[in-house]
Amino acid sequence: MIGSILTDGQLKKINGASLEILWKIGVHVPHEDMLKRFADSGASVDFNTKIVRIPSALVEKCVGSAGKKYTLYGRNLDKKAEFGYGKRNYNAIAGEAFWVDEICGKRRNATLEDAGTAARFCDALENINIPGAMSDPYGMDISWRCVAVLAAMIRNTTKPVTFWFHDRASARHIVDMIIALRGGREEAEKYPLTYPFFEPISPLKFPFNGIDLLYETARINMPVPIGPMAQTGISAPGTLAATMAIENAEILAGICITQLIRPGMPVCYGGICHAFDMRTTQMIFAGPEQAIFGTAMTQLGKFHGFPVYINVGLTDSKRPDAQAGLESGVTLVLGAAAGADIFGHMGICGVDQAASLDILVMQNEVISYVESVSRQVEISDDTLGLDIIAKIGIGGTFIDTEFTVDHFRRELWFPVLLDRNYYEAWLDAGGKSMEERCGSRKEDILRNHRPEPLTDEQEKILANHVNVAKKELGRQHLGI
Repeated sequence: MIGSILTDGQLKKINGASLEILWKIGVHVPHEDMLKRFADSGASVDFNTKIVRIPSALVEKCVGSAGKKYTLYGRNLDKKAEFGYGKRNYNAIAGEAFWVDEICGKRRNATLEDAGTAARFCDALENINIPGAMSDPYGMDISWRCVAVLAAMIRNTTKPVTFWFHDRASARHIVDMIIALRGGREEAEKYPLTYPFFEPISPLKFPFNGIDLLYETARINMPVPIGPMAQTGISAPGTLAATMAIENAEILAGICITQLIRPGMPVCYGGICHAFDMRTTQMIFAGPEQAIFGTAMTQLGKFHGFPVYINVGLTDSKRPDAQAGLESGVTLVLGAAAGADIFGHMGICGVDQAASLDILVMQNEVISYVESVSRQVEISDDTLGLDIIAKIGIGGTFIDTEFTVDHFRRELWFPVLLDRNYYEAWLDAGGKSMEERCGSRKEDILRNHRPEPLTDEQEKILANHVNVAKKELGRQHLGI
């Protein structure tokens, strides 16, 4: 089957290895309250080394209690991303340190303005239903930066969003902002706007801030995608099987953490492991191994009953060229066939080299293609068209029939960027390459798209919460 790589026996074997890792080796949890919660729940905890060995019974209990379906909503509640319902979702990268304005141009530090631009750009892209900030603004006080990023994104898109959370203090301001925008805590919980990406540090470690901020987001039961990035040969052993075993173990430990904070907290299983290139000494975004990981980790996530996040549709290329199309298309179509719920992070120029709107435009087209491949073809008395076949008969043409006019727009996919013109028509239009067409559409969106504006009250809420966070957290950051 194209949608699966692992047999049921292999899934159980990998999961068994993960459970053995969690019990015999354990994970590093540098958070005193979480260590106590693990100890109270039957885990073996060394409070000096902060190593937690987790019994399989606790893992099973936490996997059972975790929420496995949820929906993110934009400030326009009709704009949503559904997880655990058999839907496919696509997000842009939550943030990069560098930004590339033009392909092959010099990289520059990303800015807060870029985060707003990214949100506005994604607001216009038909297939990106979760805009990402794409920018991790340089030079801003990190203590309140994520609050300002969220505000900039809300101003520029009506869709749900993703960005990098920082710590518990800033998460408190983010949650308060969302509660105010939604009109109350119950509404904020019912209509989550975003989620914090919880990323264990392979092998088998957890960051303090990543754990700590979940105590705040739990106030409105915000969903949590858990995505380690174990890399074959560097932060995981040099086999795909061992990499998946460590990745799965880290996700299961993360699930335990979420459920010890708040049972029922919704979780997305982020099987985003990668291979490491021994020649270039950097992570591989889109090699054949990534297609395998995307499919196999989707199977593992579904084995546990969770919606699944995988890193496919990406590229190691730094420009929207043939390599980018090959890598993005092959890995994404296999991930879609496997049944994952969300694919990302789109818009990265190479392997975390920078954010690129040109790359994002290309990937938006790839997504459109893959979505068309993934559609359900209607087989019915109407679509089989026996009457029209009998009427036209042998050797006729169907191009001028009402049947064709009535059906072809629903049956055929029409590209925005891919070229299908006759050679002369292509030349007459300028003989543009795919890169040039991506650049043209990018400029058109930046020039013409304007998102639905905020109300005066919404703008007041955003400005107030950013100013309060800047005042309170900035002073703390300075030790005042």
